[in-house]
Amino acid sequence: MRTAKIKRNTAETQITLELNLDGTGKSTLATGCGFLDHMLTLFAKHGRFDLSVSCKGDTYVDDHHTVEDIGIALGQAFLQAVGQKRGINRYGSMTLPMDEALILSAVDLSGRSYLGYELQIPMQKVGTFDTELVEEFFLGFVRNALATLHIRQLAGTNSHHIIEGAFKSVARSLRQAVQVDTACADEIPSTKGVL
Repeated sequence: MRTAKIKRNTAETQITLELNLDGTGKSTLATGCGFLDHMLTLFAKHGRFDLSVSCKGDTYVDDHHTVEDIGIALGQAFLQAVGQKRGINRYGSMTLPMDEALILSAVDLSGRSYLGYELQIPMQKVGTFDTELVEEFFLGFVRNALATLHIRQLAGTNSHHIIEGAFKSVARSLRQAVQVDTACADEIPSTKGVL
């Protein structure tokens, strides 16, 4: 089973996160941030990852620490769950329509962290959620998953659709990347022999 359990405790957040890469898309989420719960529900469903997240954070200040730290914990969980990365596809990509929004994402589980972030979210808030935190979430994720991730907005004007499209697209890209090709299940997908 390719699973991980992460506990992250800081002065700002206390997080317990469990991930199963070979799940069915079930999620149990209590982050203290309703919009993030919704995005992670979509992420789990579209990636077919089982995901459980519990967070007690300083949301009385704002959602920044909660969102960033959950991105960090999720990245750590992905890194732990893929292990040595034997037999995985390594790469994944998806161009996903979300009504008028069109989002492209591409991921490489390369062992090198990089985020190419090209979303132009017109509103500063969706409900009470600060939309600038979407980038912070994905930065925390890639830095700790040691992954290269590009997210590009090809079309769209609705802030909610752009963000939702990004989470769904990234989840589906990651699903492709972590899938195991049984024909090369013992191979590391790199000429270096390590990722």
